Amino acid sequence: MPFTVTILATLLLYVWVLEPMGVPVALPGAVLLAATILNNVVSGEWGLSPRALLPASRATAFFTLPAVLVVLGVGFAIGTLHDRTDFLGNFAGLIPWATAQQWMLQTVVLREVRRRLPPRAAVVVGAMLFAVVHAPNVFLMAMTGIGALGWCAIYARHPNFLPLGVSHALATLALLYAFDDDITGRLRIGESYLRLRP
Repeated sequence: MPFTVTILATLLLYVWVLEPMGVPVALPGAVLLAATILNNVVSGEWGLSPRALLPASRATAFFTLPAVLVVLGVGFAIGTLHDRTDFLGNFAGLIPWATAQQWMLQTVVLREVRRRLPPRAAVVVGAMLFAVVHAPNVFLMAMTGIGALGWCAIYARHPNFLPLGVSHALATLALLYAFDDDITGRLRIGESYLRLRP
């Protein structure tokens, strides 16, 4: 799993060592981009199957809508649901970020794990690896783990990551609307999350 190891090591090195030193995100971003493109060239899997787009979109909608409603409902029930400004601007900004994560998760991590494990186990392990990257933010690890279980299961059947990027962006916005910073940890991970805690 050379590409998965490269991606995970780069992410963990950045969030725990390089980001606190002030290294710009462009450096690890370039490594992640290069590793993902190289993986896609070598494997021939780009995650953009035209035939999978419609069924992936349908499955993603059936997964995302209830998930978003549950998150917003929990936020309402515990009294943290709140309004945010510029929904469309935030959503537009989240689309490339979320889609890039899905591109790496599905075409690199899940693909390499699926070569070593049975299909269902691969989905679980892929989701767990995605969640671990969000440590030590336990809330975000749980949310990304749950999300990744659904996203990986959908991609395993319908290999097109574009709808998953939209789902990821909508789920992120739902978390930001439903919960306050004390719960979400401002969606920070790694050392920057620890800096938020007294």
